[in-house]
Amino acid sequence: MPVFWLIVIVLAIAAAGYFLGRARALSSAGGDIRKLHSLPSYYAWNVAMKVVVPAVGLLIVWLLVQPLYVNNAASRMIPDTQITQGSSRNLMMAEVRRAAEGLDNAVAAGAIDERFARNARADFNDVTQRLKDAGQIVTATITQPVLRAAQRYRVLSATGRMIMAGAVIALALAGLLLGLKESHADFRARNVVEKGIRWLLIAAASIAVLTTIGILLSLIFNTVEFFRLYPARDFFFGTSWAPSFSGRGGSSDLGVIPLLWGTFYISIVALAVAVPIGLFAAVYLSEYASPRIRAVAKPMIEVLAGIPTIVYGLFALLTVGPLLLSVFGDDGLGWMKAGTAVMTAGLVMGIMLIPFVSSLSDDIINAVPQAMRDGSYGLGATKSETIKQVVLPAALPGIVGAILLAASRAIGETMIVVLGAGAAARLSLNPFEAMTTVTAKIVSQLTGDADFASPEALVAFALGMTLFVLTLGLNIFALYIVRKYREQYE
Repeated sequence: MPVFWLIVIVLAIAAAGYFLGRARALSSAGGDIRKLHSLPSYYAWNVAMKVVVPAVGLLIVWLLVQPLYVNNAASRMIPDTQITQGSSRNLMMAEVRRAAEGLDNAVAAGAIDERFARNARADFNDVTQRLKDAGQIVTATITQPVLRAAQRYRVLSATGRMIMAGAVIALALAGLLLGLKESHADFRARNVVEKGIRWLLIAAASIAVLTTIGILLSLIFNTVEFFRLYPARDFFFGTSWAPSFSGRGGSSDLGVIPLLWGTFYISIVALAVAVPIGLFAAVYLSEYASPRIRAVAKPMIEVLAGIPTIVYGLFALLTVGPLLLSVFGDDGLGWMKAGTAVMTAGLVMGIMLIPFVSSLSDDIINAVPQAMRDGSYGLGATKSETIKQVVLPAALPGIVGAILLAASRAIGETMIVVLGAGAAARLSLNPFEAMTTVTAKIVSQLTGDADFASPEALVAFALGMTLFVLTLGLNIFALYIVRKYREQYE
């Protein structure tokens, strides 16, 4: 049964329980609401919660655990002798899943029947020929162990889905019966519902924390595995980036310094564009613009933050790059050889960061007490002198925090760099040369059928861990400054 319809069934049972619980509670009180401990709606929600929470909880756990069990069971059917050089068990399991999908499509198309697809004793050549006739052979290297593992994969997945549907529906019905049993006048339904809602809120608040912990643990484990295969000294102090997937890393140079240099160089160019424009826009909107102009201009500036980064990347590739090339290229000053360069990505990224600087700086400037402005005016200062000597110094900690937050956003940007800056990892001061960043190389190292046991694939996690530490430090520092500033004027 599809998960969607399973959820619909659980919600239907919960809806029925809601009305039945309310009616049963009122019936136990003889229709007099004053004899109930809680309002009728609390009895209704008590039944609905006892149906939904356990059933959905079991569904989530089952969906997380079943793929691990099925993959493990199917993986055990592939002997180590079948894993050829340059491959891995993970890649073999990808073949198994594709073969299982081909069997599903063949059964759905009527090319083979379900019993034949499940038959582990069916002739290998017969099965593969039928799959070829149905156009469902997705790999020319399918072997008998892969096909048998795919059949086992399908059987376990289908059986698991069937058991999951039955268990979830049974648990929902059990919750319905329990909730209806509790729906009597003396039951403290309000206390139970409010306690349940509190635990649901705690669980929702914990998702972000648990997700962060999961991401961090994934980075740590894979980074440790990478440093078992590749020297940490060569990674952190190497000045050459030249991965090679031949020889399992023996001929690869995986120095992170060129990538960090490209990351910081492009970010500096972006901040050089975003900070002056964003700060001047914030000063104008907060100090000079009329309410009518501010009501139109500020939302228009903030629209820039909602544009997808892939659109910015295409803008850099198709518009900004050729424009800079026409001015600084061979037909102009001769400084630029191609449209992809640090300057191209930096300019477009700076445009993207303008709302991050202007919006937060505007809020911070507006938080400066009006009494400070009035005192400056009372001493004879002009408006511009007041802004320069009173408002901006008072707002400086918050503005610095806004700039640091924009910097952390720039460091983590990917698509603009991929399309606008090129893919060359080099140490250079020329802003009209192509360079790349940490995020761009993470994408390139994990693209395709990479062997995750090799240093060239695991290095992506080491790069991610390095980037995580850098951005986390910037975010903590920025939030510290902003909070300290806000406490000063609250």
